[in-house]
Amino acid sequence: MQNFKFPMRIITGKLKGRHFNIPKGLDVRPTTDRTKESIFNLIEARVFMEGTIILDLFAGSGNLGFEAISRGSKHVTSVEIDPDNVKQIEKTATKFGIDKQMRIVCSDVQRFLNGMATPHHFIFCDPPYDYPFMDEMIEQILSDNWLTEEGWLMLEHDKYKDFTDHPHCSFSKAYGRTIVSIFQKHPVDSESE
Repeated sequence: MQNFKFPMRIITGKLKGRHFNIPKGLDVRPTTDRTKESIFNLIEARVFMEGTIILDLFAGSGNLGFEAISRGSKHVTSVEIDPDNVKQIEKTATKFGIDKQMRIVCSDVQRFLNGMATPHHFIFCDPPYDYPFMDEMIEQILSDNWLTEEGWLMLEHDKYKDFTDHPHCSFSKAYGRTIVSIFQKHPVDSESE
C-alpha cells in the first residue's frame, strides 16, 4: 500500500503527455489539471512563457515548474521545505532531462524570501490554505525585488481569503475549490469574476 502512486501529467509543450508519479505519503496537494491549465491559459493569453524565469514557492511535487519548462520557460527555482518532496522533484527533473533548467531549494518559504531577492517573470505560490503568513508573504514579494516590473505573482488560495480589494490584485477567479489571484508590482484596476 505504501508504494501506491498517483500519476500527474504535463498538459502541453515539449514534455506534453509525459507522466510522473507522486508516491503515496508525500505531503503535497497538487494543483489539479483544470486549475493548472487555467493558470497557464491566463499567462499565454496576455504574455509569453518563452524564455521566462520562474519562482515556484511551496513547490510540492514540482508540477507547475515542470509545466512551465515544457511551455518554454528558461529556468525554474522550486522552493520546498519537505526533503522527500525535494528528492522527488529532483528525480522527475532528471527523468525529464530538464535538471539543468531547475534549481531546487530545500527551505522554508519565509526564510527563502528573507534572502537575496532576484526578479522573476512569474511566481507560482500554492501555500497550505491555512498558511498564517499569506498576507505578509504577498507584501514582501511585492515590495522586495522578487518580481520584474511586469511580473506576476499567481497565488492559489481558498474562498476564506478574498484579495479582490487589494490594490495590486489584477485578477481573481475560482476554479472549483481553488481561487487563483494575480498580483503585480504596481497598483492595477482589478478584473475579477
